[in-house]
Amino acid sequence: MHTRRHWLAAAGGLALDMGVLGGLGEARAAAPYPSRPITLWVPWPAGGATDISLRLLAELASRTLGQAVVTDNRAGAGGTLAMNVLYQAEPDGYTIAQMPQPVFRAPWVQKVLWDPVRDVTPIIQVSGVTFGVLVPAGSALRSLDDLFAYARAHPGELSIATNGVGTTPHLVLEDLFTARGLRYIHVPYKGTAEQITAIMAGQVMAGVNSTGFGPAVDGGRLRLLVIFSAQRSKRWPLVPTLRELGFDIVAMSPYGLAGPRGLPAPVVATLHDAFKRAMFDPRFIQELAKYDQEIDYLGSDDYARACREIYARERINVERLATPQAASHGG
Repeated sequence: MHTRRHWLAAAGGLALDMGVLGGLGEARAAAPYPSRPITLWVPWPAGGATDISLRLLAELASRTLGQAVVTDNRAGAGGTLAMNVLYQAEPDGYTIAQMPQPVFRAPWVQKVLWDPVRDVTPIIQVSGVTFGVLVPAGSALRSLDDLFAYARAHPGELSIATNGVGTTPHLVLEDLFTARGLRYIHVPYKGTAEQITAIMAGQVMAGVNSTGFGPAVDGGRLRLLVIFSAQRSKRWPLVPTLRELGFDIVAMSPYGLAGPRGLPAPVVATLHDAFKRAMFDPRFIQELAKYDQEIDYLGSDDYARACREIYARERINVERLATPQAASHGG
C-alpha cells in the first residue's frame, strides 16, 4: 500500500506538471505576435547605403510592432546569402530578410538550394536603387566613351569594380563591353562602402554602384559618368542616362522584405502594416533621398506578383548574355 500510495502521488504530480507545462505551451502558442525580437537579415556589409536605410526602417517598424527589429548582416555572394537564412528558418515571423535583385538571377547562373519564388513569402516592396558608373574625381576618364576608348587602346587593363559577380551592375557591364568586343577586368566587392573607398583610392579605375555613392559625388570625391535609370536624376541633371547614349538599357533594382515559405497570413499582415507605416515616416523618406531613392511601395500580393515577373525576366537576361563571347569579356 505504501508503495502504491507513493506511485499514485508521483503519478498525480507528473500529471500536474504535465498540465502546467501544457498550459504554458498553450499560453506560449496563444501569445500575440510578435512576442520577442525579430531579426531582419541584410545581405550587404554594415555601413553601406542599403544597410543604413534598412536599420532606420527596422527601428521605425519596431515602434509599431512593440518588439525590436534587429538587423544582422550576411554579406557576400552578390547579395544572395540571406536567402540561405530564409530557406532554413521557421515560418514564425521572427526571421525576415531583404530581397535584392540578384536573388532572382542567381538560380539561373548557379546551383542554389532555394527558389526565390517557391521558398519565400513576400511581405512588402520598399524602394529601388539606381546605378551609375563612377571614377575618381581626378580621373582623366570623363565619359562612357572614354572608358570604351581606354579599353580599346589597353586591352584587359581597364579595372571596373561592382558589388559582386552576377549582380545587376556586372550584367550591364557585360552587355556594354561585349557589344563592342572590349575587355575589362572585373573586380567584385561585397558591398557599396568598400567599393566606393576602393574607387576613391584609385585601387580600381572605375566602378558601377547604386546611389549610395551620392555623398561621395556631391562631396567632389567621385565623378558620375552615366546613370542606368529611365530619366536623368533631379540630383545630378547634367549626367546622361544609358538610353540617351544609345543603349536600350534601364537597370533599376527594386527590393523588398520577405519571410520564409509558409509564413501565416496574419503574421504577413502584421509585418506589412508595421513596415508600411515605417516606410512613409518622414525620417525614412529623408534617408532614402540621401541616396537619390524614393518609396516604391507594393503590398504583399502585388509584391509577390512582381517577384514572379522579375524571376522570369532574369532568366531571359541571363540566357541572352550566356554566350561564349559574353563569357570571355570580364569576370
